[in-house]
Amino acid sequence: MTDLIVFGEDWGAHPSSTQHLVSHLPGERRVVWVNSIGLRRPRFTLGDAGRVFRKLASSLRPAAKPERASGPPAPGPVVQPIIWPMARGALARGLNRRLLARKIGAAARAARLDRPVLWISLPSAIDAVGALDESAVIYYCGDDFGALAGVDHARCLEMESELAARADLILAASPAMAAHFPAAKTHVVPHGVDLDLFGTPAPRAKDLPDGPVAGFYGTLAEWLDYELIAATARLLPEWRFVLVGPAAADVSAIAGLANVSLLGARPHAALPSYAQHWTAGLIPFLDNAQIRASNPLKLREYLAAGRPIVATPFPAMLPYAEHIAVAATPEAFAAALRATLLDPPGAAAARRASVAGESWDARAAAAAALIDAIGR
Repeated sequence: MTDLIVFGEDWGAHPSSTQHLVSHLPGERRVVWVNSIGLRRPRFTLGDAGRVFRKLASSLRPAAKPERASGPPAPGPVVQPIIWPMARGALARGLNRRLLARKIGAAARAARLDRPVLWISLPSAIDAVGALDESAVIYYCGDDFGALAGVDHARCLEMESELAARADLILAASPAMAAHFPAAKTHVVPHGVDLDLFGTPAPRAKDLPDGPVAGFYGTLAEWLDYELIAATARLLPEWRFVLVGPAAADVSAIAGLANVSLLGARPHAALPSYAQHWTAGLIPFLDNAQIRASNPLKLREYLAAGRPIVATPFPAMLPYAEHIAVAATPEAFAAALRATLLDPPGAAAARRASVAGESWDARAAAAAALIDAIGR
C-alpha cells in the first residue's frame, strides 16, 4: 500500500471529503496528515489573529495522533505547518519549501514513510512539491477555488494551475471541476456518504421542536439564500425552521423570526438525530459559480437519512432529482414543504436506495486503485 502525506483541512474540524476519503482508504498504509495552509493572506482582524495564534501554538507541539469526540480517528500523525501563506517570489517560496521539508519531513521519517505520495487538497501547499522525497503527486480538487468564498481567488488559481501541471494524478469531486484539468490524468471521484451513520436509526435530538420542521445543517455561509429562507418561514408560520451549524455570514435576515431556530454547531455524529427526524431537509443554495461546481456532502447524507428534501436547483442534485422537490421561489418552497406532509409509503426507502452504492468505502476504493498505481 502506498504511504501518503496528505495536505488537507485542519483535522478535527467538521469532516471534509478529504478526511472521509483518506479515513476509508483500504489496506494498511502509513499516513501523515498536514493541517491547512491558508488560502489567503492574514488580515489585521481579531478573527485572523486568533487563528494565527492557534496555528502557532499547535506548531510548537510535536506531531501527534489526537483523539476525536466523534468521527474517525486521525489516520496518522497530524502536523501543523507554519509558513507564509500565498507566498510569491523565489525567496519567500524557497523559505516555505525549507520550512515544510524540515517539519513534515521529520514527521514522515518518524512514521517510517517510504517514498510517499503527496495528496494535496489545497493549492496553497504547492511549495511542498519536490521537497519531501515523494514518489508522485496527487491533486484532489474538492472545491472550485476560483469561486470559493473567503479565499484569494487570483493567487489560488495561479497555484492551482502550477499544481495541476506538476501533479501525476488529479481527482475531482465533480465533472464541472474535472473540466478545468487535462483529461488524460484527471478522474472524477464524487463524494460519498457514511451509510452506517446516516442510515442507522438514531434517537430524536432533544432540541428538535415538535410539529412540522424544515431543517438544515452545515456552515451558515454566504452561499445560502437567507432571503428565501426568511420569506418561506413567513409563509409557513406553523412550521419551525431549524438550522444546525456555525454562523459564518450575516444571518440577520432570519435570526429574528419567531419560527426560526439557529442551534449552532453540533458534532458530525449527532447529525442523524436531526436529519432522520425533521419533516424535510432543506438545501437552500444561491445560484452562483461555486454552487454550480459543488458536490455537497449533505445531499447524499440527507438521502441516506430518508426524509423528504426540498432544494433550490443545482447540477449535483440532478442524478437524484426524482427524490428531491426542487423550488426556486418562496411560494414554491412553501408548497413543496406542505407536500412533504403527505410523503408516500416507500419514499424513504427509495431515497436511501438511491445512495446505497455510494459509500465512502466505495469512493475510497476507486481512489486507492488510482493512487497505488502511480505510487509504485
